[in-house]
Amino acid sequence: MGISPEEKVMKAQSHSSEPAAVAHLGTGVNVILTLIFALCLSISVFAGSGVYAQGPKKILSIEAYDMLNTVPDTYLIDIRTRAEYQFVGHPVGAYLFPYVFYTNTLGRDGERVCYLFNAKNKAFVQEIGKVFKKTDNLLIIGRDGTRSALAAKELVEAGFKHVFDVEDGFEGPLFPSFKDANKDKFYRQLAKRNKIFGYNHRRHYGWQWWGLPWTYVMDPKYLYPPDLAPRKK
Repeated sequence: MGISPEEKVMKAQSHSSEPAAVAHLGTGVNVILTLIFALCLSISVFAGSGVYAQGPKKILSIEAYDMLNTVPDTYLIDIRTRAEYQFVGHPVGAYLFPYVFYTNTLGRDGERVCYLFNAKNKAFVQEIGKVFKKTDNLLIIGRDGTRSALAAKELVEAGFKHVFDVEDGFEGPLFPSFKDANKDKFYRQLAKRNKIFGYNHRRHYGWQWWGLPWTYVMDPKYLYPPDLAPRKK
């Protein structure tokens, strides 16, 4: 039985449409690949220009100490206040560059009454730039990771390439402490209700808790440079 004219036409049409479909598919793939290449190129350009600059890496005190002992051009910067550096103590070899200063204003920090330390050091980045290179490894440590996170972010935005936030700090956060807000609230309530020893005290985390070397000695080599400048009469 032969093929009818209608079947011949339909068969011819199907054969003729296949190359067109393949060609159309190939064109679509080329367009997608071109777009992907352009996107990758754009990301590369923006990254090079600092738009997608990498943020500070978070590390623990023990990692910071290891870096100081093994990685060249690595420096520890203590961004706490002068009073904390002197009276609470500080890591051996830590350079003092206060991120904020204490004030004479009495206020509240949560439930606590205290003298506020909220006077921002406007010369913070500038003074660090006078001492350290943009390519140095800068380890930023505060009391418990709160101020150091802000200071480290500011240094990255200023163009410093290798900034590390020592997130557990010198004394560590108040005990107990958890990153998850719900878990933190729950266990702090349990610790308070059951009068757990050490509740709401520090030194359960951080540089001191790890047993890393620290001191009260005020070595001029490591003090905030503007404080060492001769005072004008």
